[in-house]
Order: sequence, then structure tokens, then C-alpha cells
Amino acid sequence: MLIADRYERIVELVNERGSIRVSELSGLCEVTEETIRRDLDRLEKAGRLLRSHGGAVSLRERQPETPYAEREVMNSAEKQRIAREAVMMIKPGDRILLDASTTAWYIASHLPNMPLTVLTNSMKVASELSNKERIEVISTGGQLSRRSMSFVGHLAERSLDLYHVDKLFLSCKGFHLEHGISESNELQAMVKRKMISIAKQVILIADSSKFGLQAFTHVARIGELNEIITDYTPSIEQLEQLRGLNIAITTV
Repeated sequence: MLIADRYERIVELVNERGSIRVSELSGLCEVTEETIRRDLDRLEKAGRLLRSHGGAVSLRERQPETPYAEREVMNSAEKQRIAREAVMMIKPGDRILLDASTTAWYIASHLPNMPLTVLTNSMKVASELSNKERIEVISTGGQLSRRSMSFVGHLAERSLDLYHVDKLFLSCKGFHLEHGISESNELQAMVKRKMISIAKQVILIADSSKFGLQAFTHVARIGELNEIITDYTPSIEQLEQLRGLNIAITTV
């Protein structure tokens, strides 16, 4: 296969699947993984796709996120109750990870100035914590998503590989007991998958508007959660299903 033909084949596969890993492309194109990585770097520079940690993401499949300013005022009272409950779970000396959700920002705003390490991909969270001198703040860096004021992409994902945290607090676009946790944007979803992989305890912070929804991009199975904090009141059947998965749920 000529190099130009391989480039077109790679772009075709990425657009067809939405995202694909280097190892898969290596097998399908019958070249080494190192060659595929170089190809992806060149194709990203040419504006044909986006690199992610371990693969590539289609530009066509990127879904618009709701701008942060809009999300900030949506269900704000419920999000603040969820945030206050989440803060009660955080102890001095904890290493915690906050995603770029508005509920995570509310957690940051309610956090007392105590010895903590906070890792985040959110510019808003980092800014909120900047005046709390006893809290060490670590930002992932990466590609700036202006709509969510957060860092995404393979640099953000790679930086997360350097850390292990005690507790992850993350939100989502959709929470479905059968289909799992989902996001509207694939780049955000990929960062959240990496966050889950480095956390001892995964805590979903989701208001009732997220329940029963299945958004565009899968993030994780329900069984990967340890706890849920929400204003949603589940049915008896839903509670039994969550208990069967050893997932605690706190309704605020």
C-alpha cells in the first residue's frame, strides 16, 4: 500500500468508527505501530483527524458540548446540594480528581482550605482553588476545549497516567442502568475513561436530568462506579440493581 493510500485508509477507518486504536490500525494497514503513530501525527497536523492517547478520533464525530456558562445555571440548586454532600466525603490528605463538570466546580467552591491534592482538567476548578493555599492543585494540560473550559486530547490523557488518586468525582451527560455512563463529546469521554482507570474510588455526581439518558459516546459501565450522589430518587427495582453491583447511592 502506498503511503498516500494508507493515509486515506486511516482517515476512512477513523471516520467510520468514530475512534480507533493504534494497534487496530497497525493490523488493518499491515504496518508497525510506530509507523501508524507517525501517520497519525502527520494526519493531525493536516487537520484530518485528532490524536488521542493510544489512537485517533474522528473530527466528524465530535459532538458540540453545551457551553459552560449555560451548564452553570442549569439545575444549579440540585448541583450545589450534590456538591455539599460530596465535600463531606473528602478528608484532609486525600488525593482527589475533579472532572470539568459544573458540579465538580461547585465541589471546588465548597471545599474548605485544608491539606489536599486536587488533580483536574478543568480551568474553572483550578481557578476556584487558586486562593486556597493549603490545597495543592495539579492541572492536566492538553488541548483547550473552550466550550467546557477544560483540557482534553492525548496530552491530557497521557498526563493522567502519571498519577493515582483516592477519589474521583465525575459527572456525565447521560446515566442509564443498562447502557452505562455516556458523554456528548468523545474527547471528554476519553479523558473520563482515563480518570476512572487511575482512581481507587469512583463517585458519580449527577443530577436527576442525567438519569435515563444515553448520550452519544460511551464512557463506562455502571459496574465501574463505587458510589452515586444525586437528587434523583430511584425506584425499588433500580435500588436493587445498584445494590447488586455494590454501588452505594446517596439522594440529596
